[in-house]
Amino acid sequence: MSEPLKIIFAGTPEFAATALAALMTTQHTVVAVYTQPDRPAGRGRKVQLSPVKQLALEKGIEVRQPQTLKEEEAQQALAALNADLMVVVAYGLLLPQVVLDAPRLGCINIHASLLPRWRGAAPIQRAILAGDKMSGVTIMQMEAGLDTGPMLYTLKTPIDDNDTGGTLHDRLASLGAQALLASLPGLADGTLQAESQDDNLANYASKLDKQEAMIDWSQSAEAIDRQVRAFNPWPVAQCRYGDKVMRIWCSQPLSEERVTKPGQVMLSGKSGIDVATGQGALRITKLQMPGKRAMSAADFLNAHSLDGVVLN
Repeated sequence: MSEPLKIIFAGTPEFAATALAALMTTQHTVVAVYTQPDRPAGRGRKVQLSPVKQLALEKGIEVRQPQTLKEEEAQQALAALNADLMVVVAYGLLLPQVVLDAPRLGCINIHASLLPRWRGAAPIQRAILAGDKMSGVTIMQMEAGLDTGPMLYTLKTPIDDNDTGGTLHDRLASLGAQALLASLPGLADGTLQAESQDDNLANYASKLDKQEAMIDWSQSAEAIDRQVRAFNPWPVAQCRYGDKVMRIWCSQPLSEERVTKPGQVMLSGKSGIDVATGQGALRITKLQMPGKRAMSAADFLNAHSLDGVVLN
């Protein structure tokens, strides 16, 4: 067995906290945790600690929250830790080359895609939107480019027809932790072989925008269903019902031919609300109106009649 490593961990959201929790079960030592500065969040705009910070504090690990790592003082403080390795998971700050070079074994990243398929901020949702049948995680040696570094280890998982952004996120978080632990021994003893990415196969997974959540009913039912699933739990696919915004949480594509214009409700009942699309129909099974909780379409129909209504 190789010698335990001194590791710096850098991450912010729940996805990263899953990896940190797994790392703390090993013989390796987490010498410091870097995470984004505390920020207001939620309806009350109360300052909240990141999931990674909360976990680190519970375990008595030093937490550092610099606004940037571009300043020499922050870089020197990181280098002074004399770490063997830095593990970066959804941290949210750019790592200058001097930081990438500071640990003896460099910096590795857990990326929620089978690189080079989706590079960038939202690989999970982009994979579902694109109709990918397979996803996974990649342990990557970090370099200056955006998710362009050599690949060290991968784990795969199929994308199910019912997968949402939320369910795939949780599964990949678990896989990422597994992949990290599996790759550390080979990193420590130098036996893990890196594989270069094929840039010709790369796609950019741009950050999600709320504007993308608006449904275009002229799209096919399958494409809209992928949109509904990818944007659950955020930003949630939506359309206009009169002068209100209807958020659609769950849906099901239907193959029957539409007999009216896209967006028009063809049929509604206990099974859901069937809406015509550019190709086929989409059955809405769970929705939410402003100021209300999310509910089944059947419950919504108890107080509303949608037959013939056109959703925009």
